[in-house]
Amino acid sequence: MPILEKETARDQDSQMLPKVPVPPLQQTLDTYLKCVQHLVKEEQFKKTKAIVEKFGAPGGVGEVLQKKLLERRDKMTNWVYDYWLEDMYLNNRLALPVNSSPVMVFPKQTFRDHKDALRFAARLIRGVLDYKALIDARALPVDFARGQLAGTPLCMEQYYRLFNSYRYPGLKTDTLKVQINAASSASKHIIIACKNQFFVLDTVANSKQLNETEILSQLEKIVKMAENAKEGVPPFGILTSDGRTEWAQARDALTKDQTNRDSLALIESCLCVVCLDEPCGLEPRDTNRALLMLHGGGREKNGANRWYDKSMQFVIGMDGICGVVCDHSPFEGIVMVQCSEYLMKYITGSPSKMARASSIREFPSPRRLLWNCNPHIQGLLAASGDRLKRLVDNLDMDVFKFNVYGKEFIKKQRMSPDAFIQVALQLAFYKCNRRLVSTYESASIRRFQDGRVDNIRSATPEALAFVLSMTDERDTFTDSEKNTRLREAINAQTNYTIAAITGMAIDNHLLGLLRIAKELNMEKPEIFCDKTYLASNQFILSTSQVPTTVEMFCCYGPVVPNGYGACYNPQSDHIIFCVSSFWENTETSSAVFVKALNEGLLEIRDLCNRSSAVATKLADSSQGAGRPHISGK
Repeated sequence: MPILEKETARDQDSQMLPKVPVPPLQQTLDTYLKCVQHLVKEEQFKKTKAIVEKFGAPGGVGEVLQKKLLERRDKMTNWVYDYWLEDMYLNNRLALPVNSSPVMVFPKQTFRDHKDALRFAARLIRGVLDYKALIDARALPVDFARGQLAGTPLCMEQYYRLFNSYRYPGLKTDTLKVQINAASSASKHIIIACKNQFFVLDTVANSKQLNETEILSQLEKIVKMAENAKEGVPPFGILTSDGRTEWAQARDALTKDQTNRDSLALIESCLCVVCLDEPCGLEPRDTNRALLMLHGGGREKNGANRWYDKSMQFVIGMDGICGVVCDHSPFEGIVMVQCSEYLMKYITGSPSKMARASSIREFPSPRRLLWNCNPHIQGLLAASGDRLKRLVDNLDMDVFKFNVYGKEFIKKQRMSPDAFIQVALQLAFYKCNRRLVSTYESASIRRFQDGRVDNIRSATPEALAFVLSMTDERDTFTDSEKNTRLREAINAQTNYTIAAITGMAIDNHLLGLLRIAKELNMEKPEIFCDKTYLASNQFILSTSQVPTTVEMFCCYGPVVPNGYGACYNPQSDHIIFCVSSFWENTETSSAVFVKALNEGLLEIRDLCNRSSAVATKLADSSQGAGRPHISGK
């Protein structure tokens, strides 16, 4: 179970927010059938429909579970939070890099030398301490919803988990610990990773926070200490890149030794990890920078210069490749974006606050974390390194900047940019595979207390109708019919989005019913054993909109072996897409998907332009037929 030590620090704002609703049972079952009907064979759908009808029948299992779920809602701040966290993250046994941890790739930095890179790191650390102070003082302005149903206040709880969460690996399930303490006993140190070694940087000396110059001088000492090869220890960080069960077993072996326990305790209680990376020798193209943030390039490069259990890891490459890697379990991408944008503005905004060297106070040097190793642990390190190498070699990433148009063009069509891009992703997938598949798009439910996300199922029947009209080889559809289908697909996507953000989507609800059945020790209801349900939860296309106001982008890996991860960042005149897949799977290719996406986006634009031209012509001719048109507005 996730341990959330936070009831004492309940945010006053979130008290004002409503609780996440439990949708009506029949509504969810009807929507579920609508979501899957066009994605499975007819024979299979008939079976599914019968199973669902039986589940939802008066006096049936569904009603019993629904009643229990409503009782749970009344008792808890957020009925779905723990269920969702365990299902989405903590029970997942895959390695965090690529499979789970999203990254933000910062704008490429040009460092003249090592000292320049350390100056950047010192400023970033100062920015982190400032941002942390705002969070601790509860002084962050409340976020308000943008896009659909704009203007609603959003729950701020996720921000309070940015710097004080730690994810402990477990044999069967991980534990997320969130320390929300009185500011006095809060953690006052950062862990610096350099040349695969770990160092403790105290951020406070004689009860006063370090300034930028003092931080820089500590970082310079750390780099010198890391160069002393005699004191170097094996690259323990690589263990955290492994599968969660493997890392839990390795951690058990490590903690048999007191020195290792002490080092682990310091890492587990730090504010964040700052990774000073060696130059990687790769051309700093967007795709390479994304790969290096996602996995560090494996043990040959910077893959061991990480500690993946910590929720925030800032990476500063001496070659200017920088960004942040996050454990996803404590918070969503938007919180990572807000923090990253604050830091980028802090770094570029005010003139550097470097104090004169003469005014530096005397305080203790940073400390190297010590570890004891034995042949068994050496073997575990080697095995983790091998598995990370496989993960690195398997990731097929393509960062694609679509420059022809951005959200301004889409808004001119009176369409939602997010819905438009989702429909374009469906078209791209269909072009590659001649079918649609279960698709995940994350929808924030932060309008509710402790809200995280639910799923927008973007592979709608309307999207299928549209892509069939666009890819029909006999060309039987007129522009007018295609345009109608495009608008219907965008409306369906928009309506599902509104249902999801108002707590009326189906995925959290079905998960809740499944978990209640388990808690009641019931036999697993047939609806959840059905082939259709299992397939509908394999998200071959996993997508997310992560917009930024600073030039940077977010990316992540696929969530299934035969799938794609597709993160996108719509800007006014361009859209950045980060498409990921696995080389081992012959059905997928990021380059092929990107090519289809580019084609589809151009085809939809041409359709919109032709339709507008026709509409303008019609308007002109109808006005010409009447009295002279006088423009006076």
